[in-house]
Amino acid sequence: MIQRNGTFIVLVLFFVQSILHSCGQQSNKEEHVTYGQGKLVADESLYPIVDDEYEIFANSYKRAEIKITYLPEKDIISQLMTDSNNVAIMSRLLSKSEAAHFEKKNIVIRNTKFAIDGIALITGKNNADSLITIDEIKAVFNGTSKRNLTFVFDNPKSSTVAYLMEITGVKDFPKNVYALKTNKEVIKYVNENPKAIGIVSVAWMKRPTPDIAKEVANLNFVAVKTVKGTYEKPTQSNLKVNNYPLIRDLYLINCQGKAGLGTGFAAFLASEIGQRIILKSGLAPDSLPSRQIKFRN
Repeated sequence: MIQRNGTFIVLVLFFVQSILHSCGQQSNKEEHVTYGQGKLVADESLYPIVDDEYEIFANSYKRAEIKITYLPEKDIISQLMTDSNNVAIMSRLLSKSEAAHFEKKNIVIRNTKFAIDGIALITGKNNADSLITIDEIKAVFNGTSKRNLTFVFDNPKSSTVAYLMEITGVKDFPKNVYALKTNKEVIKYVNENPKAIGIVSVAWMKRPTPDIAKEVANLNFVAVKTVKGTYEKPTQSNLKVNNYPLIRDLYLINCQGKAGLGTGFAAFLASEIGQRIILKSGLAPDSLPSRQIKFRN
């Protein structure tokens, strides 16, 4: 009798363990706010800051796994419009026509602003031509500039190209304005051609990947003239108080229509920890993290 009871208990424990194990496996596959498997597409020009944020997020939530794909802006929009992805990190909100794609499906788009970025103009440290105005940028892009300036972008489909096209009002670039493929290529090009002007996110200058750190050390920001008449660089304080002409906000755009890892990552980006990571990166956080000061008697 004792043996039969012992066998029964063992069978019960084995049955319970099997159920818990299968539930655990199912939970790991299902997507929830802080665990499961999900995917996200992010602007490749924002790789340094997104990678920093996700590394801390993943370390904090061991059961969460987000596959992040880095693409230029036009490809991100293509993925959203074809429902290949429904969570994106971009430097702009969706347009009315883009948002209509989800509104037709009764999906509420949730936008989380988490940082303020700057479009950085970079050049060699020894380049004496390190000041520029918005009108001069427009003249270069319109092909009417008298200055012999060469501008290089990261990608023809990138958000930086779209941003400069918008402020300059051009659709086609002159011969002295052209795109490469990546931000790293822009940094390397300007390092080898120190009189050229590269256009990248501030994130790449403040948090360069180890393989281009030496090249970044040889470069400086080009100061841009503000409406106040001063020439300013994209410092963290200038980004925060809007004292630099080439500023853009960063968003996590969640079109999941439900609570998933997109919701969890958005909450993390907006949290005090997420905002401190932004602060450390050299970009401007959307909200300044609180600072505690202790007084000792």
